[in-house]
Amino acid sequence: MARKPGVFVRLVTPEEGWRLQKIAKTSKQPIRMRRAIVVMASAQRQPVGLICRLMQVSENYARQVIHDFNEQGFAALDPNGAGAGRVRLIGRRVNGSTRSLGAAPVTWDGRSRRGVCRSYVRCYVSTQSPTSAGRLCGRSLKTKASRGRATRTWKAGKDPEFTAKMDRVLDLYDHPPADGRVICVDEFGPLNLQPRRQPKRLRATYHRTQGVRHLFGALDLTTGQIFYRIRDRKRWKEFRAFLQTLRQRWPGEKLYVIVDNFSPHKRAEVLDWCADNDVELVFLPTYSSWLNWIESEFAALRYFALNGTDHLSHGEQDDAIGAYIRWRNQHAEPKRDFAVDSKIRLPDFLPYVA
Repeated sequence: MARKPGVFVRLVTPEEGWRLQKIAKTSKQPIRMRRAIVVMASAQRQPVGLICRLMQVSENYARQVIHDFNEQGFAALDPNGAGAGRVRLIGRRVNGSTRSLGAAPVTWDGRSRRGVCRSYVRCYVSTQSPTSAGRLCGRSLKTKASRGRATRTWKAGKDPEFTAKMDRVLDLYDHPPADGRVICVDEFGPLNLQPRRQPKRLRATYHRTQGVRHLFGALDLTTGQIFYRIRDRKRWKEFRAFLQTLRQRWPGEKLYVIVDNFSPHKRAEVLDWCADNDVELVFLPTYSSWLNWIESEFAALRYFALNGTDHLSHGEQDDAIGAYIRWRNQHAEPKRDFAVDSKIRLPDFLPYVA
């Protein structure tokens, strides 16, 4: 018998993608939820065979849902037939709700598909233990398509000036001004002492002994070095004092300081001081901290200096942070080529799509 031709859903707009994701996440009708997930998977160019193994439905069912959505739109998701609410799973048909699936992602990868399928198994197949069900589901998904890991997407802020602000930041990264230097600044913390090496299991609400502290960090793109100060508070006064130390470090140069929209950064006292001292604050788009180059450095700082530690005092913790930053600055290189292969570089990049 000849192989059935491939079928895919029509092009889904970003607004329709958001609506499908909301239905798959919050709908109280199992039929409507399941059909939305089928459409979302097809919109990501997943073949019908893979969707059937993922959702444990028949191939005719998946094809019919896709064809109906192409013809009727969202009206095709509404329940309109007897027996449509029954789910075939691991060779048997059972009834039940699919609420346990949670939010189905718009972009699917191997981990997402396995997680959704395991949710089905654990929710509906009471005769299977979670371990054996996971193995069974994993074997059913060991295909070339499911092993691949697609690039995960993210949500960006709905800033009306998103494009202009992002282009300004990227231009400073790509073409540093000749009359000054570009500095990425942000706060890191809170730094607290987490007791870890205890014989008994700790409660989630353990007491943070000796209070918390905060780190102000600055990444100089010209040299690639990090400069920091640790303070008890992170108010506008501490932020302005940190800017003053940066001003003293590079006298005679204009400073282009890239910061997020944290309220102390926009205090009138801070803005007035910057205007009087040849410092320009370049604000990121809202909810777009991934554009701040220092964020990746903070991730490395947490991994190498803080994760799994058991410091007895803030002084000991400060020494560990200082030791890592000194080692890193000894191996620092100028920072160039920010996200050169990312989709944010595409002219039709949509910041609101998740």
